[in-house]
Amino acid sequence: MYAVIRTGGKQYKVEENKAIFVEKLDVEEGQDVTFDQVLLVGSRSITIGTPTIEGAKVIGTVEKQGREKKVVTFKYKPKKHSHKKKGHRQPYTKVVIKSIEVK
Repeated sequence: MYAVIRTGGKQYKVEENKAIFVEKLDVEEGQDVTFDQVLLVGSRSITIGTPTIEGAKVIGTVEKQGREKKVVTFKYKPKKHSHKKKGHRQPYTKVVIKSIEVK
């Protein structure tokens, strides 16, 4: 069984006992998190929401809070002695999916 959920402005295909990396959630490590914006549930048959499925939810456990590797941007203008170097590390939350429930 798999599902498509929406969180952090993005959509993720999730399966039970699999880990996903989502935008940072304000949840402590080890606590459960519930995703109630389920867009699609599939197994032998597919159920599609309009836009979400009523009563469906995906439950996961927060395993880790972290930050991705640094992305460096470098801008310069030739012959003008102008350059900028910036770095960015995007925060993420690693969630292990425990169950997919559909009513």
